[in-house]
Amino acid sequence: MKIAIFTDTFLPQINGVTNTLDKLIKYYDKRGIGYVVFAPDYTQNTGTEENIQRFSSFPFFLYPECSITLPNYSKIKERLDQFKPDLIHIVTPFSMGLKGLKYGKEADVPIIASYHTNFSLYLPYYNVKLIDNLLWKYTVWFHNQCLMNFCPSQDTMEDLINHDIKNVKIWGRGIDSNLFSSEKRSAKLRQDLGISDRLAVLYVGRVSPEKDLDTFVKAALEINKTKKDEVCFVITGEGPMLEELKTLNIDNFIFTGYKRGVELSAIYASCDIFAFPSTTETYGNVILEAFASALPVVAPYISGLKENLLNNYNSLCCLPKNHEDMAESIMRLVKDDELRKHLSENAREYARDKTWDSIFSKLVSDFNEVIDDCSAVQDYDKNIKISA
Repeated sequence: MKIAIFTDTFLPQINGVTNTLDKLIKYYDKRGIGYVVFAPDYTQNTGTEENIQRFSSFPFFLYPECSITLPNYSKIKERLDQFKPDLIHIVTPFSMGLKGLKYGKEADVPIIASYHTNFSLYLPYYNVKLIDNLLWKYTVWFHNQCLMNFCPSQDTMEDLINHDIKNVKIWGRGIDSNLFSSEKRSAKLRQDLGISDRLAVLYVGRVSPEKDLDTFVKAALEINKTKKDEVCFVITGEGPMLEELKTLNIDNFIFTGYKRGVELSAIYASCDIFAFPSTTETYGNVILEAFASALPVVAPYISGLKENLLNNYNSLCCLPKNHEDMAESIMRLVKDDELRKHLSENAREYARDKTWDSIFSKLVSDFNEVIDDCSAVQDYDKNIKISA
């Protein structure tokens, strides 16, 4: 099998989409599956890496980590005519995705798409809610030209179907339990970060409005009224709200910046509670990362987060955009060591079976099904022409 991937967000950008793609192509390498990735270049040094062809780009205003790429179609066509893909996989429906759609249609190569981000939910945070209907019309038009549309959660699938997107299937997410593990807990890191003996409440993700960080901050301030000396709040990530949060000068806020790999896993394991206020997720990879690190989670039971949150088992679910309810849930864990331990053990157990290999094996099986179905149709068409 040979797959051409089209995406407007890719490494070295760090987000849920790029992390998933990174895991996917490593799986392809391990399984001997051929691939080429068409992706944005972030350094303006456009060129070709092994299996990756990049094009100049500029940030997308709704989500700067996702770029509007300026692809050269003749270069794409030349590369793919030589590569001869069995399948086109479109990750984003923007400029790069449109080129993938164009090539697939022209070369009669099966096209599938994966849906990762509900940009419609971002619009109110950037004061552009008026384009919501237009954005959905475009999204529906784009995805309905693909033979299969993969999304990460049941809630997201229902949302897409309700908007009349066809042929939707779930492509779940996994976790590397060798990387994310409670065994990575480090007393030295806690000391270096300034956590010391306090309970550390962690947030990991983009530091931006659509992550509802105002809810997190207000919850922290509520907790600080009575527990400021016993609790600290660790924020791991970067984004447009970072400087704003720093200027609040909240004494027990700790900012680590972007972290990934072993540095990120050590931060997870060295904290005590994971709080995630976002209401815009199609899945929420960070929830599984927290679970695998044996952290109980406090988060709203909404959107893609519902896929993994089991209230009073591995998490405490709070009301969306309600800082008082989030604060109350965090406080329950701060005050009750037994509850925190119970949720921690269950969280780790829950994540144990969520392996990437099983997720990707199922995905590749679905890809093969699409390819086989198209081959059968093409053979049928040829037979009709011959008999005619």
